[in-house]
Amino acid sequence: MKRLEYKWIVAVTFAFGMFMTLLDTTVVNVAIPTFAIDFKADTTTVQWVITAYLLSLAVFIPVSGWAGDRFGTKRAFMFALTVFTLGSLLCALAWNINALIAARVLQGVGGGMLTPVGTAMMFRAFAPSERAQAGAVISIPAAVAPATGPVLGGYLVEYQSWHWIFLANIPIGIIALIVAGLFLREEKQAAPGRLDVPGFLLSASGLAILLYALAEAGRRHLDDPRVVVLSLVGIALLTLFAVVEVRTKEPLIDMRLFRDKLFRAVNIMWLPGQAAFIGVLFLLPLLLQAEMGLTPLESGLTTFPMAIGVGLMAQPSGRIYRFVGPRPLLAVGMTGMLLTTASFLLVDLETNLWWIRLIMFARGCSFGFIMVPAQAAAYVTIQPKDTGRATAIGSAVPPVAASFGVALIATVLSDRLTHHGAAIIGTPTRALPAFHDAFLAACIFPVLAFVAVFFVSNKAALAAIRRPSPSFSALPASDPPVDSSS
Repeated sequence: MKRLEYKWIVAVTFAFGMFMTLLDTTVVNVAIPTFAIDFKADTTTVQWVITAYLLSLAVFIPVSGWAGDRFGTKRAFMFALTVFTLGSLLCALAWNINALIAARVLQGVGGGMLTPVGTAMMFRAFAPSERAQAGAVISIPAAVAPATGPVLGGYLVEYQSWHWIFLANIPIGIIALIVAGLFLREEKQAAPGRLDVPGFLLSASGLAILLYALAEAGRRHLDDPRVVVLSLVGIALLTLFAVVEVRTKEPLIDMRLFRDKLFRAVNIMWLPGQAAFIGVLFLLPLLLQAEMGLTPLESGLTTFPMAIGVGLMAQPSGRIYRFVGPRPLLAVGMTGMLLTTASFLLVDLETNLWWIRLIMFARGCSFGFIMVPAQAAAYVTIQPKDTGRATAIGSAVPPVAASFGVALIATVLSDRLTHHGAAIIGTPTRALPAFHDAFLAACIFPVLAFVAVFFVSNKAALAAIRRPSPSFSALPASDPPVDSSS
């Protein structure tokens, strides 16, 4: 099989798996009230249907780089697909709220390993000069899946049953498994080393505690003693993890990779960038459904134009990237994110829905100018042998940033509702100022990301994509990868 053909097989297979895992970050949101009624669960308990998935996702991301290097990217990818698909089936068969939460944890195990392993396969299959194309492929499921989730979830909950939210993953997972088993090549690193158990325990516990604190902040507020203590403990564990990893000969996550200026700058930019993207995607459906009276399906259809915008801009931005580099594209994208976020300050209960759809379309176009250059630039100066571990770091950023963004915006909304003497349901005219305050707070994220853009080295990125391809990327079709076992 020609290398050109194989790289697109990798891209399509990964896109299927990535779409499944990212879809589950938003598809469940519209079904939360249904879960509460069917399982007779209170709000605090039912929130763990979402939180458990994010926690598990973040906890198992760090081990993915080592697993791919040790057991092979094909085996690790297929294992992650299997676990996620099985977890989806168990979610659909859940008989009570605790069973559903446990199944969501299992989904997170598969999802946490799937994205970084798949990303590593992508960037090993594509030469540095072609990685903008790879970034364009990744950007489509990365933006379309979260935007599609509310539409699909709203339809299934309204016209079918909540079980189909999870059953829809199964045929996609099976198709991806078949394609992966038949066509993907096995690749292992010659010396993957041992599993860094102390590093895994510190990163897992630190991320879990910090994300739990961020989830609790949405309900208890940021100044709550429980939230403060848990946050400090989580930060302390992650700080200790960073110290231990720098001193470990074979670290689970190689913190030394942050010495790469381009890799470090892109990941720092991603933190507020992802918080802005997911935070508004969390806030807007609440405004549309609770205040403007839209059904879950109508709400999803109102946010969906964002996916169209991303799809239209992903390929053009990938082509432009090779000529202008990442910084101009990122600056344009972050400016668009700021303007579209600020536009919601002008939305009221009488605003025509087509204006909101236009804002979401522009937001999608803006994100298309961010996702592609960020994916391409993040790993372009990383050595091939470090790609697996680098993608594990890069893949941990979105769920952590998304959790922080959602928790902070939810906390601001809750605080401002109290300030205005309003509630989300029952006093729409008094609650609207609280939503405006929350959107104003959300504007902070793209501003921070815009500042971080100017630390992304355009010169380094352009020089890297114009260098000759690494030897392993240029192997002819007859040459096997490092380990050709299947």
